[in-house]
Amino acid sequence: MGTAQPIRNEEKLRQFTDYYLTTRPSARNHALIVLTLNTALRISDVLSLRWDDLYDFDSRQIVKHLRITEQKTGKASVIALNSHVVSALKSFAGIRTPQAGEFVFTKSTDHSIPISRTTAYRLIRKAADETIRLPHISCHSLRKTFGYHAWKKGIQPALLMDIYNHSSYSYTKRYLGIDQDERDAAFMEVLL
Repeated sequence: MGTAQPIRNEEKLRQFTDYYLTTRPSARNHALIVLTLNTALRISDVLSLRWDDLYDFDSRQIVKHLRITEQKTGKASVIALNSHVVSALKSFAGIRTPQAGEFVFTKSTDHSIPISRTTAYRLIRKAADETIRLPHISCHSLRKTFGYHAWKKGIQPALLMDIYNHSSYSYTKRYLGIDQDERDAAFMEVLL
């Protein structure tokens, strides 16, 4: 399970998400964070995305649904892209001018090569260090953050289990850090 933790506080999450939008503008980095947070995809799947996956070249629009086969599980998924993702990708596409076949998140000097996992980690850590200042924030934290906030907003646990391809309710709770939250709440609420 590792030590990656979700970003639990909504205000800190907003600060983190907006870092590459307002503080240190980078349309690529902002789109990477917004897409990863809102799709619950592993960073390896995000970095393997090509513009053909996200952009309809005929209509020159961001697609409504991302169709992907996850690398780790081989599971096919159809993921609706919400307005935050569409907006971030539109901004990035406006600067980048997508080309069919190109990776989405590439080096600025060579659009044929996606950024590495290490680069993705560094840009996420930079935003975390500058905004939320929490330990144990990594690329995987973004995947967990989606599930954590979905859980807190009442999304059915069975649906989250399906999204994450988990086999048990208890594993999903532990994965998202819900177990510890519930334990902490019990100790804080019971005053003897």
